[in-house]
Amino acid sequence: MSTVSLLLDAPTDTALGRGIKHIGIGKYGSKPLPPDLLAECREALMDPLAHPLQRGAFLGALLAKGPTPEEMTLEEVIGKRAFSHPTFFISKVCPDLPEGMHPIATKLVRGHNLQVSEAHQLGDYLFGDGECETFRGLAASIMRVRHETNEEYHGLMRAAEDTYSPGFGKISCANRPLIQLAEPFDGVENSYMITPLLAQFFHKHNYGVVSVVGRSGGPKFTLNALDVYMHLGCQFLQSNHELDTPLANYGWVLDQKALSPAINHWVDRRRILIKRPFLATLEKVLNPCHAQILVTSVFHITYQMKMAELAMMAGFDAVIVLKRGLEGSLAPSTSRATGILCAVRTPRGHLFYQHFEGDSSTFASFRTERETQYDLPLAADNARLIKQFMTDGHTDDADFDNRVRFAHALYGRGLSWIEGQLQ
Repeated sequence: MSTVSLLLDAPTDTALGRGIKHIGIGKYGSKPLPPDLLAECREALMDPLAHPLQRGAFLGALLAKGPTPEEMTLEEVIGKRAFSHPTFFISKVCPDLPEGMHPIATKLVRGHNLQVSEAHQLGDYLFGDGECETFRGLAASIMRVRHETNEEYHGLMRAAEDTYSPGFGKISCANRPLIQLAEPFDGVENSYMITPLLAQFFHKHNYGVVSVVGRSGGPKFTLNALDVYMHLGCQFLQSNHELDTPLANYGWVLDQKALSPAINHWVDRRRILIKRPFLATLEKVLNPCHAQILVTSVFHITYQMKMAELAMMAGFDAVIVLKRGLEGSLAPSTSRATGILCAVRTPRGHLFYQHFEGDSSTFASFRTERETQYDLPLAADNARLIKQFMTDGHTDDADFDNRVRFAHALYGRGLSWIEGQLQ
């Protein structure tokens, strides 16, 4: 494993960190660096103590968005016309990168997409013990800004699967169909999570339920599903062999740390990279327990279909993708235009899908004018609400109760449609 420290105090406060936040938001949403920040980033690129992950992520975002004439002057720090000569650029920026990775690195710098086999090779390096952290930041940033293709996700998915712990092999010991719950691992900052109550809901519909959780890679660090399940005292899955023992209420909980130390190691990198790299999407669709149905969420509506496509790629037979959940979670918004996309795999391998909108008359009784805001919610309070609802069917928080019941109605409608298609 790389000996470079993956700890960096206040990564968003460094010059390169602020540069990444400014230009690493997408090819068509990025703005030019203001002169003062441009000057600070120039100095940081010349500083041998600058973190290599941030150096790579900054340069990758810059190249992917396309540097302005003013930003082109940064190439002087690397070498004359470095931005125009990818091979020279890689040799200067990533001198410790193995030669076998140079063709892929050059292709990324040129703005080309990777084939599945190339993305698999890239993933093996990203998850491996190679020394070049600058390249890891560069590659993740380039793909993130220009958006990863399905072929790239396919190869990276295969590489991620290669890192699984021995207990999560190709065999499932589950004695009934499994549903996997997965939402952004960075969680929420102003609301409560309802994931365990969704697990109970699907359990009552005769499914085994696996909730996939992990440490937050940012940008939010207040409360996530892992925190909630830990406060509930849930049993964490250590092997697929445990799936032959039915668990009531919450089902099984799979911590990313147990699934893959290599993927878990990337959480520290992600905090330094600041922007959400490929793993923020990929970790939700990995299917180590061989579940039949994935229930996940996206905040950006345009990613709904992509998540469905990736779910099929990961081996799920069906998927429910919530759009605009509360802070991107699996909890539906009661005031915004939320809804679910349900999709199944046809016998020929194609997607057949159906939308169910949360603002339809069917769900009118759950709609509200605004969302209740909770200032820095605590996992202990969230766990208390979940236990109370699970026991009594209601809590002392009317907003929480309404949201859970809305989620049950919305996901129940989607599950009924999926079951009808899979019969």
